[in-house]
Amino acid sequence: MPDISLIQRLLLIVFLLPGCGALSPLLADPPESEPSPQQRLARLPEFMERGMADWGIPGMAVAVVQGDEVVYTRGFGYTRLGSGERVDEHTVFAMASLTKAMTAAALGILVDEGKLHWDDRVRDHLPWFRLSDPWVTEEVRIRDLLSHQVGIGRLTGNRLRFMPGRDPQTIMSFVRHMPFEASFRSAYVYSNIMYMVAGQVLEAVSGVPWDQFMAERLFTPMGMTRTGTSISQLAGMDNVSWPHQEIDGEVQVIQRRCFDNVGPAASVNASVHDMARWMILQLGEPGVYEGERIISRESLLETHQPQQVFRLDDPLGDQLTGYALGWGLRHYEGYRVSQHSGATDGMTSFLVLMPEKELGVLVVSNLFCNFRPAVVRYILDAMIGIQREKDWHTHFFTEYLELREETLARRAELEGLRQPDRAHSLPLSGYAGLFTHPVYDNAEVRIDQGGQLVLQLWDDPGMIADLEHWHYDTFRAHWRNRAMREKFIAFDMDETGAVSHLNIHFTLRQILISVGIYPADYTREVRYSRQPQ
Repeated sequence: MPDISLIQRLLLIVFLLPGCGALSPLLADPPESEPSPQQRLARLPEFMERGMADWGIPGMAVAVVQGDEVVYTRGFGYTRLGSGERVDEHTVFAMASLTKAMTAAALGILVDEGKLHWDDRVRDHLPWFRLSDPWVTEEVRIRDLLSHQVGIGRLTGNRLRFMPGRDPQTIMSFVRHMPFEASFRSAYVYSNIMYMVAGQVLEAVSGVPWDQFMAERLFTPMGMTRTGTSISQLAGMDNVSWPHQEIDGEVQVIQRRCFDNVGPAASVNASVHDMARWMILQLGEPGVYEGERIISRESLLETHQPQQVFRLDDPLGDQLTGYALGWGLRHYEGYRVSQHSGATDGMTSFLVLMPEKELGVLVVSNLFCNFRPAVVRYILDAMIGIQREKDWHTHFFTEYLELREETLARRAELEGLRQPDRAHSLPLSGYAGLFTHPVYDNAEVRIDQGGQLVLQLWDDPGMIADLEHWHYDTFRAHWRNRAMREKFIAFDMDETGAVSHLNIHFTLRQILISVGIYPADYTREVRYSRQPQ
């Protein structure tokens, strides 16, 4: 029999000889090197420039992280129209509802310390907490607040702040009378107010205010030096973006408004450079930043655990989607993602995490528009190697133009029903008075010094609107802060012909703010009673 070991040695020599075709490593094609993130995103500036021009966006910024590394940060455009000041990775933008996941993480730190549990009853920490249903009042858990399962929804929508000058306990003294939009734990009902309550839980348990806790336990340990929790901290700060809004077809600078009383829901301001660190905390080794444990792996991962699942168009084909604790749960190209968008006065944000790829993407803008998802998808496609002919900017911009045309047509249809020749029943002074509601407190109608009928909510000087007669006893309110747009109000008469009630038509979510506050498909009619003079 042949010597097997000799044959094996001869074969090994043959395999290693030069000139032996594909078997020779010296002649084999070298493996193609993996393109770097910078190479993958080389054409992103061109994409951004085209999209920003079409949408009329003054400024944007982007951050991309992978694992524990920041692989791309850049600013585009300007901090403010006409300023000439360029956006960079250190420009501060409003993060809006990205704040919610931060509040959830802060509570997770207290879970780590054994000071509370996700399933603690809210009333155990806040004895003053009340809702209109006594049983639900006793049963609401911290987890319910963070997953939008309480059933108490929006009160005024994004354009109006609910009682901006009141403290949380005072606000809840009115909310306790509010009917449920959906029964407890039966549906997803988005609620900034419940996140305000979560912030109060954090303060009660930790002994320090929410904003102080965020700075000391999250922002400072991660070196997030250009991150804060209030617009009051932006005064005198350099390189800060201003909000913009399209009003009457023109993009213009609008004023900042304070959201401190619902800060745990929406008030964080930060640069994308800082927010990249927040994304890194979620990826790689969850809860660790540069070797320092900020929050336990268990508590951070709990914020990404699904708490409820949304309905599917195709339950046999669609992948599951839902909501966790401050994070929306979706899929993209077969990968699980945690994400959240944010929108507040003239500012928008969108953050997506793809844990399987240890990938995080953040896009922020200083104009309320829908270019963000186009940018996020462009970046995700580039980073995970998806080749497609689809132009995400064209896709979303075409959708917007179609929706704008439909919305303008609906608005014109509503305005076509106006009968301006139908006079109001009373002289303007007859409509003046103080009106109250158990949830919405007070609304005052009065004649100002110029003889104009005006509406003021909650004794707040920032909540004043001039009333334009529409028809009959209906008026259109134009807020003096034009970014708040408009509102319809109507008066009811009693049997004597005097005003008995004021009805305010609150838009809880408009279809397109660039068109106006109406038309809308998510509204609430609030009927105030007139108080005796």
